Amino acid sequence: MNEVLLEWIGYIASLIVLISLLMSSIKKLRWINLFGALIFGIYGFMIHSLPTGLMNIGIVGIDMYFLARIYFSKEYFTILEIDDESKYLKSFIEFYDTDLNSFFSTGNIEPDKSEIKLYVLRNMTPAGVFICDKFDENTLEIRLDYAIPQYRDFKIGTYVFETKKDFFTSKGFTKFVAHGETVKHIKYLLKMGFVQTTINDQKVYLKELK
Repeated sequence: MNEVLLEWIGYIASLIVLISLLMSSIKKLRWINLFGALIFGIYGFMIHSLPTGLMNIGIVGIDMYFLARIYFSKEYFTILEIDDESKYLKSFIEFYDTDLNSFFSTGNIEPDKSEIKLYVLRNMTPAGVFICDKFDENTLEIRLDYAIPQYRDFKIGTYVFETKKDFFTSKGFTKFVAHGETVKHIKYLLKMGFVQTTINDQKVYLKELK
């Protein structure tokens, strides 16, 4: 094979591995790293460098092992109600402020006045915050539905809106309404089963708990 082409395959594989290390999501990191290591492994065998080929095939195996754990291991989720005196909530919002503002306008959040405030724990680690105001008698308006970057794989959203829907219906709430503030947020809402509608001449996203 042309030596220049071989060299470019090596560059591309190296770049993919490098990009994988920039991922905040563990799942994305593993998938991209696996792809890069696979190309790098093939490249190693093509240039007759067994150490390079074998090491990267080994990395592929390691990535596959951890991806299998991510997809098939049973995780423990629970919710923990936030009291009005919580100092941790303020610290949490301040710590993730830059990332939060890529999804929500944190200036619109007033935890002290919110109807429902929850930490979402994943394997007993605070992985997300869910804050709602009362929109009407049976509807909650989502002010903050945030998962920290390493847990942003839709599992927390599925847990809140599906597994724990009885928590909300037991309080008399059967609907959620949300304002899609960014493209990323809108994609997430659609993934979670929200539908676009108009309420009081405003475009919003609505989800009914069935």
